[in-house]
Amino acid sequence: MSPSDVFTGFLQVPWSDYAGNIGWGLLRTLAYTVASFAGAAVLGLVLALMRLNRLRLVRLPAALYTEVFKNVPLLAIIFVTYFGLPSVGVKLSVFAAGVLSLVLFYAAYLSEIFRAAIAGIHSGQNEAAQALGLGRGTTFGHVVLPQALRLALPGTNTMFVDLLKSTSLLVTISAAELMTQAQLIASETFRALEVYLVIAAIYFAVCYPLSQSLLWLERTIQAGVPLSRGRRRRLRLARTLLAGGTA
Repeated sequence: MSPSDVFTGFLQVPWSDYAGNIGWGLLRTLAYTVASFAGAAVLGLVLALMRLNRLRLVRLPAALYTEVFKNVPLLAIIFVTYFGLPSVGVKLSVFAAGVLSLVLFYAAYLSEIFRAAIAGIHSGQNEAAQALGLGRGTTFGHVVLPQALRLALPGTNTMFVDLLKSTSLLVTISAAELMTQAQLIASETFRALEVYLVIAAIYFAVCYPLSQSLLWLERTIQAGVPLSRGRRRRLRLARTLLAGGTA
C-alpha cells in the first residue's frame, strides 16, 4: 500500500461522524487513568509501609502481594476480575473491574518505588525529629514522607504515563475507552490502518505533553522551587529577613 492509498483511506473515513465517539473514549480513558492511579498510589503506599515494618507477620503478606502482581500479566488480571469473579458471585461493572485491575497491578510497582524512596531517607532525619520531641506519626508525615515523595517522583511519573497507555488493554472487556471506540470505528468503516493510526496519534498527543509536564514538575521540585503562591511569598519574606539581618 502506497502513502497515497493511505491518505485516500483517511479521506474515506467520515471522521466528523465519529468525533463524539473518539472524544467520549478519550474522556473514559482519562477517567480510568485518574481513578486507577489514585487507588494504586494509596494501596502502594500501604504496601510499602508494610514492607518496611519490623514485624515479619506484616512484611510477608505485602511481599507476597508485590511478587505475585509484578509477575502476572495485566491482561490476565483484567480477565480474572471481569470474567472470573462472577463465577464466585462477585459481578462488577466494566468501569469498576477495569479500575480494580489497574489498581491491583500498578500498586505492586508503586509500592516498590515508595519503599525504596522511604528507605532512602537517612536515619539521621528520624533521630533529629525525635530529638525535637516529634512523635512517630508527625515525623513520618512532616519529615520523612515529603522527602520520600520527592525521591519517588521520577518513577511515579513513569508509572502514571504507563498506566494511561495500559488502559488500552481494557478493550478486551469493551470498556468504552479510546481503544474500544477505535475498534468499533474500524469495524464500521473497514479502514483499520487509518483508524488505528489516528488513535495512536491521539495517545501520543496526550502522553507526550503529559510526560514532559511531569518531567518539568520533577525538575522544578528537585530544584527546590516552591509551587504554591503562599510558599513563594514566605520564601521571599525569609530572604528579605535574612538579607536585612546580614546587612
